[in-house]
Amino acid sequence: MNLIIKQLVDELHEDGVYLPNGDVRIGSFGDSEALSNALILLIATGMKRATCSLLWSWEFEGGVLPKAGDIEIVLDWHSRPTLVRRAVTVEIVPFARVSAEFAASEGEGDLSLSYWQTEHWRFFSEECLRIGRVVDESMPLVCETFDVLHRLK
Repeated sequence: MNLIIKQLVDELHEDGVYLPNGDVRIGSFGDSEALSNALILLIATGMKRATCSLLWSWEFEGGVLPKAGDIEIVLDWHSRPTLVRRAVTVEIVPFARVSAEFAASEGEGDLSLSYWQTEHWRFFSEECLRIGRVVDESMPLVCETFDVLHRLK
């Protein structure tokens, strides 16, 4: 466990928040403060029970892919802990094969697959530009469902 994660876990422990066994990581949501706040609110209210990310971004960053059982301390836009969540399922799915059920579990917009595709295409287009890849319908996504263990705010 790296030093920053250990410090956060220790701070949570001091506040009476105990994390279950599992690999702990730090994460955040959204590419703007407004989107970050909106997504964290959706998670806190139980509307958002899933998330996805671009496999190519994990490879570009040299990150370790999440796996079922992983614990994530979710930071807000200002790097303050807001939630603790645990991955329930993790699978790699091409963009074009994301299901309507998964899209709805992300809890965004009108919960439709069409809305999900439009918004995520925008997001992943920007991400592909950042990492030097070309966005396409076969791009691999890390699709994760989760449970919220603690709401910290």
